[in-house]
Amino acid sequence: MRLGVRSKLFLVTLGLLTVSMVAADAYLSAALGADLTARVQADLLIRLSFVEREASSVTASLEDCAAWDHLADDLGRRGEVRVSIIRQDGRLLGDSELELAELERVDSHAGRPEITEALALRQGAATRWSRTVQQRMMYVAAPFTRAGSVAGVVRLAKPLTEVDEALAHGRRGILASTGIALALATLLLLLASHWMSGRVRWLTEAARRMAAGALELRTRATGQDELAELGRALDGLAASLQEALHSVRAERDLRDRVLEGMHEGVLLLDEDGRIALANTALRSALRLEAEVVGRTPLEVVRNAALERLLAEASLAQGPISGELELDELEPRRLLVHAAALREPPKGVLAVVVDITALRRLETLRRDFVANVSHELRTPVSAVQAAAETLRRTLETQPEAAADFVEIIERNASRLRLLIDDLLDLSRIESQKFKLELQTVSVHEAARRVMAQSLGRATSAGVDLCSTIGADAPAVRADERALEQVLGNLVDNALKYCPRGASVLLRVERSDGGLRVVVEDTGPGIERRHLARLFERFYRVDGGRSRELGGTGLGLAIVKHLVEAMQGQVGVESTLGEGSRFSFTLPLA
Repeated sequence: MRLGVRSKLFLVTLGLLTVSMVAADAYLSAALGADLTARVQADLLIRLSFVEREASSVTASLEDCAAWDHLADDLGRRGEVRVSIIRQDGRLLGDSELELAELERVDSHAGRPEITEALALRQGAATRWSRTVQQRMMYVAAPFTRAGSVAGVVRLAKPLTEVDEALAHGRRGILASTGIALALATLLLLLASHWMSGRVRWLTEAARRMAAGALELRTRATGQDELAELGRALDGLAASLQEALHSVRAERDLRDRVLEGMHEGVLLLDEDGRIALANTALRSALRLEAEVVGRTPLEVVRNAALERLLAEASLAQGPISGELELDELEPRRLLVHAAALREPPKGVLAVVVDITALRRLETLRRDFVANVSHELRTPVSAVQAAAETLRRTLETQPEAAADFVEIIERNASRLRLLIDDLLDLSRIESQKFKLELQTVSVHEAARRVMAQSLGRATSAGVDLCSTIGADAPAVRADERALEQVLGNLVDNALKYCPRGASVLLRVERSDGGLRVVVEDTGPGIERRHLARLFERFYRVDGGRSRELGGTGLGLAIVKHLVEAMQGQVGVESTLGEGSRFSFTLPLA
């Protein structure tokens, strides 16, 4: 059975009180018995001196037992005690409690302690159980003399019945008072233990609630005893823990905000190689499930290269790095920096950076440089060759110089167009090409583009027309950018349409906007080329495009300008049936 502090305190105190009272009872009983015995002995000694004088004055022979027995009976009657007269050799001469005939049957008293002591020290005393009278007796003895020499010993004996009764009465009184005192002490103990245990229970309950998280709770202990000191200590501990907990929570919240605000993914593995922390950027980069803590990286990512890199990092002395390629619907490349944590908490910390866009930009930059170099090489080579030939023909064939000058002019114009398109594209991509979005009439923009392109269409034998009327809804766009987009699309259609083909400009309503369509009846484009038509320098037929003077940047400029005006571009084409380039702009 489990005992509480209150029960233990009560039982221990009750036990101590009981032991103390038993000890007090034993001590008082012994002291009372000793005092009463001493008083009885003192009284007997007074009577003994009287009996000793009487015995010393008797002149009867020591063989006359009748005379000595008569004397013992007389002295016993007068002194109200038992009187025994013993000869020096231990023979009983007379006894006030025995008949004369019984004296012969009594054993020798020479070895009795009070007799031996009286003969040796002139006085003796002893207390013992008497087998003769079957009572506890006190004996005192003293020698008596005849003619100046010791003739025998007189002994007085008195039952200690009165002493025993007095002791029993006193013990009963002591036990009664002890019981009353014990009952009162028990009651006071119960009250005191209940009061103290109540305070202890409150302190225990307060400590338990503080441990459960109620650190704002206070015991409000008063007083100067140990329980009050304990209560104040608990209050101080709760205040310190509350402050420390607030500090830890603030640091945790700051860490969480930093981790969640990072664009880099953070992965923390514990000592067993299981995920202990993964921020939002990491979950997005690795396409992780919502709950990954407690699982291994191989379970949630299933990428052997990542597993090897983390294993190497756990054994390496310093940080290591590596690139991973994730083969998914959209392939991605990740740069991983990982290092082992040598101090507790041990594990591996990895930072994951999605470099897919960076690698794509590097690829685009390389392709762009290669394409620009390739595009510039042809006209520059043509200009250089024409200039060298022109130098030689000026002396020998002056009439042929005009043809080479025309070549130089045509390729210089081609270079200028390429450079202009590159500058326009650069300004658009760097957002230095400032657009002023306003209400623009598509009809007016189409009319101006038609006016600029009509002569070229006529010379190319292409029928150029527009069905965009003055009632066409206005759009929210930049006027110059809209004309450039329409001009590029019309120019692109005229460039590839054969003689006898037609190019049509029209508009149609779209969801929340206006769709402008430039369609032709030209040769059309194979489906495999459609997804890349708006890439820089991408050509369906590279040789023919250069021959026609194209830079390969027109459609890329169209795409960037339309998107800058919050629109979308598209293309539909069927080989041999023509193409339909379109863009959608929001209504004004």
